[in-house]
Amino acid sequence: MESKRLGLAIMYGLITIFIFAIATSLIFSLLLRLTALQESSVAWIILTLSFLALFIGGFVSGGKGKEKGWILGAATGGAYTLVIFLFQYLGNDSLFSIHQLLFHLGFIGVATLGGIIGVNLSGGGVAKV
Repeated sequence: MESKRLGLAIMYGLITIFIFAIATSLIFSLLLRLTALQESSVAWIILTLSFLALFIGGFVSGGKGKEKGWILGAATGGAYTLVIFLFQYLGNDSLFSIHQLLFHLGFIGVATLGGIIGVNLSGGGVAKV
């Protein structure tokens, strides 16, 4: 039963990440299409929002799981990285570059931090004496 709950928590975190990513992608694609903005001028904003999305996804998975937040956050970040890697490898026939690998290690770290905070703010993980 516990593994099912942890799996559902990771799924909720992944869904949150992808909903956030789709929404921000839509907003920025419209901004880039309809205004004079260039992609290079918003690259840091997009990167910051990517890290925020992974943090929120880890937070949601930690909050839903109510325990083992670091595992839930790391698994959520790892699952996100796996999905992106599979899309890139199967769709473009290319592996991660070192640059992308470092970003995804950062994503996993931020999602882990989000999972830890999510568990602690949800009231889970408190030792019962």
